[in-house]
Amino acid sequence: MGLTSLLVLTIIVGCGNTSGKEKGSEGQTVINIATSGAPKPFSFVNDKNEVDGYDIQVVKAIFEGLPQYKVNIEKTEFASIFAGLDSDRYQIGANNFASNKERKEKYYYSSPISKNQFVIVVKEGRDDIKSFADLEGKTTEVSPGRNYTVALENYNKNSAKQPVVLKYTEDELASTLQHVESGAADFILLDAAMLNLYIKEFGLKLASIPLSQEDSDRIGVPYSYLILSKGKNSEQLTNEVNERLKVLIKDGTISKISKEFLNGDFAPEIE
Repeated sequence: MGLTSLLVLTIIVGCGNTSGKEKGSEGQTVINIATSGAPKPFSFVNDKNEVDGYDIQVVKAIFEGLPQYKVNIEKTEFASIFAGLDSDRYQIGANNFASNKERKEKYYYSSPISKNQFVIVVKEGRDDIKSFADLEGKTTEVSPGRNYTVALENYNKNSAKQPVVLKYTEDELASTLQHVESGAADFILLDAAMLNLYIKEFGLKLASIPLSQEDSDRIGVPYSYLILSKGKNSEQLTNEVNERLKVLIKDGTISKISKEFLNGDFAPEIE
């Protein structure tokens, strides 16, 4: 990658036993960052067997300017990110996280690290789905705990006359998109940037329907974030992360990472 790390960085693929807030060999405070290694391009394991991706490079860039910390990035199961944040085993989760009410009650959120547009993904040529209301009775594949899954669960509970059929899966995103292309599933909800990357990489014949503001609000604001535990000194850490993000947005670093991993400039505006 084009970014050179200025701090000691330990990357562990698999589960480790490092506990948070300990001191590194040079007196730095250890910050444990959890990611699931999916979805690509936000988090994945590269051909060097290293955790990589947009979110990963953003956190590396953030901590390059915070030498008081030593960073440990750990790949774990998606659900384990939240369990680790709850116990303060992990101080930061980096996994293309959107904002939702339930999570904001439990965790601190960083400033946005990317902006995007939520879309409904359908088979190319299909024209019967335009909004959430058109999803009723349709079938989709969802991963437990994802922001899109929560949005559809809440829609079924609170608004739908006929529930959306949710098939829970842990399949890779490429497989899920292929099921939409083949007609095995009617649609999925996704980020526009991620969809464009997968269409390009796999040659998928898919179309996207931008969501209205009302439907986008069901999912959350169109930004992704880092989430932080509410452990000791986490509020200070959140402030330090946010100050670094302002610098990285202003100097173009976030735009550079975005163009490399997301095939476009999805840097958020400075708050």
